[in-house]
Amino acid sequence: MNVYHIKKMTKTPVCQRCIYFYVTHEPAMPYGCRAMHFKSAQNPAQVVLSSSGIECQLFTLKDANREVEKKSLPKRVA
Repeated sequence: MNVYHIKKMTKTPVCQRCIYFYVTHEPAMPYGCRAMHFKSAQNPAQVVLSSSGIECQLFTLKDANREVEKKSLPKRVA
């Protein structure tokens, strides 16, 4: 199963398939990433790529067949 979306010859993780992705229900910032502790108007993977220049390193595929185990999240950097 291919978990990456191919766009302009680069592979970008599909956030909707990641255990850390969530919908905030805030009109101005509808998408969020629990692993990196931020909300955004854009797809979080696009924000990470544009701000750091590298693909998201914390992407973890959801398991559709069973309940996702709670993983320990990376510690928040102040």
